Amino acid sequence: VETYVDNLVTRFDLELSRFRILIDCANGATFRSSPMAFNRLGADLTVINADPDGFNLNDDCGSTHMRRLQEMVRADGYDLGLAYDGDGDRVLAVDAGGELVDGDFIMAICANYLKQQGKLPLNTIVTTVMTNLGFHLAMKELGIEVRTTDVGDRYVLEDMLAGGFGFGGEQSGHLINLETGTTGDGLGTSLLLLEVMARSGATLAELARVMTRLPQKLVNVRIENMRGLEEAAGIWEKIDEETGQLGDSGRILVRPSGTEPVVRVMVEATTAELCDGVCDRIVAVVEQS
Repeated sequence: VETYVDNLVTRFDLELSRFRILIDCANGATFRSSPMAFNRLGADLTVINADPDGFNLNDDCGSTHMRRLQEMVRADGYDLGLAYDGDGDRVLAVDAGGELVDGDFIMAICANYLKQQGKLPLNTIVTTVMTNLGFHLAMKELGIEVRTTDVGDRYVLEDMLAGGFGFGGEQSGHLINLETGTTGDGLGTSLLLLEVMARSGATLAELARVMTRLPQKLVNVRIENMRGLEEAAGIWEKIDEETGQLGDSGRILVRPSGTEPVVRVMVEATTAELCDGVCDRIVAVVEQS
C-alpha cells in the first residue's frame, strides 16, 4: 500500500491544504490507501465507511449509495465529497452543494484539462455507448474526438491500447488514465480531478459546467428469447421512426444485456417529457414483440 500511494503522490505532486474533503471508502479496498494519500497531500480530511469487516462492503455506502455523502457534504460545508466502490477502481464525486458529479462529468472535466495541458493523446477520449449525449456534444465543442465502445472497461482499454489513446472511461466513474496507471483506479482519478481544481482555482460545480446532461431514461425489459431481438423487425422499425423524429437532439440505444435475460432500452432527449414518451413507446413494442 505504501509503495502504491508513494507512486501516486509523486506523480501528481499536489498540495491540498486548502481543500476540505469528505471521502467514503465503501468499507473496501481504499480504506487505507485513500486516507493515506490525502493526508500526505495535506488535505483537511474526513473519512467515512473505512472499517471493513468482510461483510459490509458496499453496504449502503460507497459509489453505489451516494445519498448519505451528498447530505453530509451539503450540511457540513465540504468543498467536495468522493465515493469509491468496493474494489476501488471507480469514484464518483459530490460538489459543495451536494450535487452528484458522475463519471461523464469527471471525464469531461479531466479531458478538457488534459487537452489544455497537451496530455490528451490524439485529442481523443474513449468511452462506452452508455455515456450521455450531453458529453458528446460538449466534447465536440472542445474539439475532442470521442470513440465509443460496448459497455465494459475492458472494451474501453482494448480500444485505447489499439489506437494509442491515453484516456477513457465509463459513466460509472471507472476511468483509465494510462499516464498514471494501466487500469481503472478510483484514487488516481480523484487526484487528477483535484489537480484540475487546484490548478484552475475553480470549484467542482464550476468545472462541471463543461457539459450539460440531457435527460436519460433506461428501462430493462425481461424477455425469454434473447436471440429473437435481431429478427424482430417491428422493434427496429419503431426505433428508426423515433430516431428520425429526435434527429440530432436525442439518442436511442436498444441492446441485449450480456449478463441477464433483459433488453436494455435507453433514450436521451432534450426534455424529460420527450425522453419518457419515446422510451415508453419503444418499451411497449419490445414487450409486444
